[in-house]
Formats: sequence, C-alpha cells, structure tokens
Amino acid sequence: MKKILSYILSPIFYLFYGILLLIFHALQWIGFNVGNYKGHKIAVDLMNCALTSLLYILGTRIKFINKYPIPKDVPLIIVSNHQSMHDICPISCYLKKQHPKFVSKIELGKGIPSVSYNLRHGGSVLIDRKDPRQSLTAIRDFGKYIEKNNYAAVIFPEGTRSKDGVPKRFSENGLKMLTKFAPSAYVIPVTINNCWKLNKFGMFPLEIGVKVTFEFHEPIEANSLKFEDLFKKVESSIKNSVI
Repeated sequence: MKKILSYILSPIFYLFYGILLLIFHALQWIGFNVGNYKGHKIAVDLMNCALTSLLYILGTRIKFINKYPIPKDVPLIIVSNHQSMHDICPISCYLKKQHPKFVSKIELGKGIPSVSYNLRHGGSVLIDRKDPRQSLTAIRDFGKYIEKNNYAAVIFPEGTRSKDGVPKRFSENGLKMLTKFAPSAYVIPVTINNCWKLNKFGMFPLEIGVKVTFEFHEPIEANSLKFEDLFKKVESSIKNSVI
C-alpha cells in the first residue's frame, strides 16, 4: 500500500516542483535585475522554503536539531554530509538569515531552471572537479568573499551524494582553503540523517513518510585549532552522528 501511494504522490510532487522552479526562475531574474543582490535573495529565500514545504506532500517530516546558538556577524563555514538533492533547500531555508552560499560542481551552473541561475548569480562558487587548479582558485576567492561579507559557505566534503546514507571519504582541500581565506570564520558541522531514503528507489518513485533530521553541532572557531585537528574534529562530529 505504501509503495502504491508513493507512485501516486511522486508525480504530484514533481509537477509542483517543476512549476515552482519555473516561477522562481522568473522571480529571481526580476529580483536580480530590479533589486540586485537584495531582490534576488528575497526570491531565493522564498524558493528554498517553498521547495522544502513541498516535501510534506510526500509525508516527509523535517526536524532541525540545534542546541548551540549560531554565531552572529562573522563568516560561517557549514560542513555537512550529503545524502540527496533534497537536503539543499532545507539547509538554505533554515540558514536564510546567514546568507548561505554553496560550493557546487560546475555542471549545475547551467540547464536547471532556478537552480543554475541562483548558483551563477547568488554568490555560490562553481568548481570543475576535473581541474584542481580552477577548483582551488575558485574556492580561495569564495573564501575571501565569505570573509568580507560575513556570509555562510556550505560545503559537502564527500564531493557527491551518499546513496545509502553511509558517509564517503571527506576531502580536506576545500575546507582547508576556506579556513585559510576566511580566517575569522566559525565552522559548524552538520549531520544529515535519512534524507537518502527519499531516493532509495532512485528518482522515481520517491519514498513517503521519511523523517529527515539536520543536526547542528557546536560551532568551532576556525583559527582555534591546527587545520589537521580541526578537520578531524569536524569529520568525527558529523560521522559519529550518522544513523
């Protein structure tokens, strides 16, 4: 019965998801060209929260666990495991006051309504994983941008989604560059649980009734530890909380 319901609800979800992407692509264009960064951000915040709310069509329950205050008026580096494309919008919506920007692969910079436009115009960084020099240079400039504006950088050190929830190897390079060029940042480890289950059958049908949690761990001042110790602490904080 549950599988049958998922076949019924998944097309409904995708229909509204596609409609919202088209609508917010237009709204982003208007916001960016009329209101510059501020106008664009309003459209992006609404989009991320609307797309997050769409998950309730599938009976998804989303819970944020955060026992620690998020530091204010400083740059942030959000480091998280990555389980699904559906973990992006909830993080963005939850952190909208912190102006989240993403480290993303260059392929996403074109071809996807709303998503590609936001990545190109919203302050995120697009890296070519086949070109290490381009990647590190882009992340260096991104770190300076985050430092200057006190924004939040979101990075997934696995580099790709975990399809079964088991974390992959964490790469050090991206976080190392960000902490070097955003030295006043606080690093916040985040553990995502169960988001992979939404796609456990692939893109279709989507699983229903999944409880997804986002657990925010204690912020760490980037320059308070040697990078090797910082990286180990961040990695262990995230992976030890994965169910």
